[in-house]
Amino acid sequence: MTPDDPDIPGSDSPVELPIEDALDLHPFAPRDVLSVVDEYLRAASARGFTEVRIIHGRGIGAQRRAVQGMLATHPLVARFADASPERGGWGATVVVLRRVGSDGGGPAAGVTRPSGGARGPRGEPTS
Repeated sequence: MTPDDPDIPGSDSPVELPIEDALDLHPFAPRDVLSVVDEYLRAASARGFTEVRIIHGRGIGAQRRAVQGMLATHPLVARFADASPERGGWGATVVVLRRVGSDGGGPAAGVTRPSGGARGPRGEPTS
């Protein structure tokens, strides 16, 4: 074991996380949240996701304000809103990502869109 071992609490080593359609920010230190969200959005976009959910928790709303403030100016974000009650309400934010690719439309080359329900022509859920 070394001080940079990711299994040691307080370690500064990066931890690789699977890219799924939701990111739970609870395990991350508040100082790391915005950089984690930025990296997650970039990775999710590169993998062809068109919509993701960021779980920031309810609390006093500080994390929500910080995350949504960053989303308002993020180049990959088309729009965002508080999640519906069954998806976390104001404890989560649903983000619609801009479509990227070499022609400006569709996912980047070589990336397949993850399954996850029927989607409309713009990536929006149909049900």
